[in-house]
Amino acid sequence: MNNQNYKQEDLVVIAKRQNNQKRTYLVVNKLQGKHIPVKPKNALDMFDSLAQILKEKYKNEKVLFVGFAETATAIGARVAITFGGTYIQTTREKIPGVEYLFFTESHSHATEQKLVENDIRKWITKVDRIIFVEDEVTTGNTIKKIIDIIKNKYQEEVKFAVASILNGMDELAIQKYQEAKIDLNYLVKTNHKEFEQVVFDIVEDGEYIVSSDEIKKDVLAEVVEIEGLIDTRRAADSKEYQEACRKLAENIFEIINYNSNKNNNNILVLGTEECMYPAIFTGAFLQEKGIEVRTHSTTRSPIAVSKKEGYPFEKRYQLSSFYDEDRITFIYNLKKYDKVIIVTDAKNLEKNKGLTTLVSSLKSNGNDHILCVNWIKK
Repeated sequence: MNNQNYKQEDLVVIAKRQNNQKRTYLVVNKLQGKHIPVKPKNALDMFDSLAQILKEKYKNEKVLFVGFAETATAIGARVAITFGGTYIQTTREKIPGVEYLFFTESHSHATEQKLVENDIRKWITKVDRIIFVEDEVTTGNTIKKIIDIIKNKYQEEVKFAVASILNGMDELAIQKYQEAKIDLNYLVKTNHKEFEQVVFDIVEDGEYIVSSDEIKKDVLAEVVEIEGLIDTRRAADSKEYQEACRKLAENIFEIINYNSNKNNNNILVLGTEECMYPAIFTGAFLQEKGIEVRTHSTTRSPIAVSKKEGYPFEKRYQLSSFYDEDRITFIYNLKKYDKVIIVTDAKNLEKNKGLTTLVSSLKSNGNDHILCVNWIKK
């Protein structure tokens, strides 16, 4: 499928945000590999379609790509890899020994965003353009904030652009970007006028499960460490990052091959919060080997669940975060698979409540074969 063939109905389902009065609905992309399980190759094909638009438009430019945490980290990584360039993501995690540029997303469940200032300072003099990559742009206000911060702080003659799978900006918002000479690139134009109404009568009568964080023998998973992590919360060469992800996927394939049996053909690969691309790419790598694969990831998004026919989420599991045990995260619509592979860059997985709660949720759906891959630096 090329970018000309994507339509709103192919990608978009509307869900209800829980306890969010600023924006009651959430635009969920069915192919993104975040909230809804997807064939990983379908996600990468969509990301590549967006990258192709940029390759044609900015083919002679050196570009720094910035992917937005947490939902667009995989899109940003893949777009940078396909285009060729430097990649960094925003983050909500703590990185020792750096300075930050801070900005906020007013409508989000987790409003604070950070970008490592040390790396922006380094790369802004080496590139022609900074392209911000999002899953969906509704008003453009958040990206405009960070662009204004960068312009005011550095006074460099760098150009800016935005690339997103979906764009729901109205004419006034688009005009502001045109006046600021910020390019807008996207796959699908969305119309948000009826989205509020879609969730108006949603009854929140789905299953809400608080997963156990009690460490028992029956909720333990096999944990393996694989070296070679490149952390894209810091600026990274996209080719080097892709090669690191490929080595990770090859190592995982060898591990599951070693333990292979006839009940190893239906696999779920799960990412954790901002760590999405390594899981999606690993899933696509396994898919190429002939394995039936689905991928999605844990998320900080508190989405209402409902039994209503056609509503995308019927069951929600509340977890502890892999990165901060006091932070709540979620995963939706778990099912039974022959094997589940969790791919995470979190530290200190021993007695990690995030891992314990996720494994508990998976086991409650009959998933007995769980491998947690901890991607670590050398």
